[in-house]
Amino acid sequence: MGQSVDFARASWPDIAAAVDAGVLAVLAIGACEQHGAHLPLTTDTDLAHGVARRIAAGLDALLLPPITYGDAWNNEAFTGTISLSPATLRAMIEDIGAGCRRIGAKGLVIINGHFGNREPIALAARTLLAAGLPVIHLDYPRLEALASQICDSEPAGPGFYHADEVETAMMLVLVPEVVDLSRAAPEYPDFPPTFGLEPMQLRAFNASGVFGDPRPATAAKGEALIAGIVEESLRLITLWRERHYV
Repeated sequence: MGQSVDFARASWPDIAAAVDAGVLAVLAIGACEQHGAHLPLTTDTDLAHGVARRIAAGLDALLLPPITYGDAWNNEAFTGTISLSPATLRAMIEDIGAGCRRIGAKGLVIINGHFGNREPIALAARTLLAAGLPVIHLDYPRLEALASQICDSEPAGPGFYHADEVETAMMLVLVPEVVDLSRAAPEYPDFPPTFGLEPMQLRAFNASGVFGDPRPATAAKGEALIAGIVEESLRLITLWRERHYV
């Protein structure tokens, strides 16, 4: 891995020097939503920013402060979830992207840690590209294949990972001190037949907020998951850079 420039630890001359050398900016987008009793509300942000930090190091890029809220409407029935509207999240991404372009970043890499953010991110990326800033947005590429190889528990649904073994294992690597495995318990809810086809609160069919079984999670599994995600992300970013000459 190389050396990123972390906005949380850098001064403006540090950023100016990096921009003069020609860099990408990396932005994690998470959420503030429930993750069962054993994980904190900031799990999606913690995971996305942890993965983004490794990707930024691999790119010698600027690591931006994360967006710590997302479109988590479907978890609002659980106390503690605080959600942004899709329009607000999209506007935030567009403004941050405009700032990156203004200071001279060559492009923006978005690491998304929450499913509900996908549409606002995609729409913001279109606007930013039209304004001259290439954007690639990644949702933990190869995660489903990696999870099937590494994890012991079955997902609650195809490609559905929430407060389960996958997320718990990754948190055991990135922020182990906030994981309370003594409170981890499985839940495999029955998804309504119209799930994904209409707006729906998850608590209507899920009591704990857990989807799957977090109990088999280990830091070793989490490290393997993160390493695979980062490797595939860097491969895709390389291809994107070649297309956009960034």
